[in-house]
Amino acid sequence: QVQLVESGGGLVQAGGSLRLSCAASGRTFSNYAMGWFRQAPGKEREFVATITRTGGSTSYADSVKGRFTISRDNAEDTVYLEMNSLKPEDTDVYYCAASRYTLQRYVSDPREVGYWGQGTQVTVSS
Repeated sequence: QVQLVESGGGLVQAGGSLRLSCAASGRTFSNYAMGWFRQAPGKEREFVATITRTGGSTSYADSVKGRFTISRDNAEDTVYLEMNSLKPEDTDVYYCAASRYTLQRYVSDPREVGYWGQGTQVTVSS
């Protein structure tokens, strides 16, 4: 089992920045690709960003490309999401995710997720 705990959400004005953190425990963190997803009420959970096990490669949803940056610290068992130039449409609950299998390159689809965090609310006011 992998336990994931997000932090860093909150209320910010449009154009502002937030940094989300996700602390992992349980199995060896560096064995898992990691990702961030988000979900609004009544909508499906959608992919935001993902990073490989070593942190050497990343991928982003088009809606956040150039504004968000995913990173990880395998020594601290933590993955981050730096969010800049935030827009009201970025308002969602953000979830940290670990891949279902240890050999996965990315985790960019909810069906590829083995473990979820509890979520953290991000609200961007206009």
